[in-house]
Amino acid sequence: MPLITPNDTWALLAVLLSAAAFGFWAEANTRWGARVSGVIVAITSTFVLSNLNVIPVTAPVYDIVWSYIVPLAIPLLLFKADLRRIVREAGPTLVAFGCGAVGTVLGTLLAFAVVPLPNDGWRLAGIFAATFVGGSLNYAGAAEALGLRSGDLLTAGVAADNLVMTLYFLVLFTLPSVAVLRRYYPERHTVGTPATVAAGLAADPITVPSMMTSLAIAAVCCGLGYTLASAFGWDGGGILLLTALAVAAATTLPSRLGRLGGAQEIGTVMMQLFFATIGASANIAVVIRTGPALFLFAAVILSVHLLFLLAAGALLKLDLAEIVVASNANAGGPTTAAAMATARGWHGLVIPAILCGTLGYATATFVGVALGSWLGP
Repeated sequence: MPLITPNDTWALLAVLLSAAAFGFWAEANTRWGARVSGVIVAITSTFVLSNLNVIPVTAPVYDIVWSYIVPLAIPLLLFKADLRRIVREAGPTLVAFGCGAVGTVLGTLLAFAVVPLPNDGWRLAGIFAATFVGGSLNYAGAAEALGLRSGDLLTAGVAADNLVMTLYFLVLFTLPSVAVLRRYYPERHTVGTPATVAAGLAADPITVPSMMTSLAIAAVCCGLGYTLASAFGWDGGGILLLTALAVAAATTLPSRLGRLGGAQEIGTVMMQLFFATIGASANIAVVIRTGPALFLFAAVILSVHLLFLLAAGALLKLDLAEIVVASNANAGGPTTAAAMATARGWHGLVIPAILCGTLGYATATFVGVALGSWLGP
């Protein structure tokens, strides 16, 4: 038994929130935290505690995060997902992001063909595809939509995803420093001074009414999404419908939803709690026992993704900085992509990173669910 039992909800919640807070602190106040991002710090913190048997691998409070916190966070993080603006302003980084998504799909097909998986492997293939097309936010959405929310397979998948992603982010941070590789790509982005946030991405001041309005709208999206899915008998469709509703609202009313003060901040806090939760679920013993092939499965996907993206980038004459930021947006979402652009001094890529990562949030779950359903029995 772990030191903190699964039913000790308050103690576990304290650990999760502390790990999330530590991640934010490390990213804001330390050089190493800024380089790896607060997300990785939060995941690693609970991952270590789980593997030291301080906290359990599964607990009711983890289910609460999956069932309520994650769905509520998704609309909050999509209020800036104005599809028209993304297509208009993301530029070459959007092209690289699209190539990365294609690479992920190809990598998933190859991994599914060569890596033996359990009977529910097709569901996990869809989940990994969604994760590596648009970031870890989509892991939760695709898992629920494809009906894989608990059990050793999902836990092992989360752990394998975390381990591979940690190594992959290190690779991405290293690539721009490889002199041989830089010969094949133009260099349009160099280290510069911080850029001013583009008009339209800034939010109004954070006030109590704005935060409550944001939460209310997010709750309405969740309520409508799950109600419609239930009415039509669509198991797992609630996440997809609430995502579609949030994106439609953000595209229709960009000047209103996109500027709501506090929406991004609340959503980010909720997702940080989610990352801490998946770190807690990522017990290396479970991976060794039930899913050693999942690490290889995720590694194959990301390897094909990166190779395809590098090849396409060379042909399309994309900047290596644009390529690695887009790949980060594919695999990690807007938070890690923007953090990477900032940490490397590519301040002109911060806005494209946010836009592409937001597009991934809005679309990757649909891609993963479609691919998983196609691969299924």
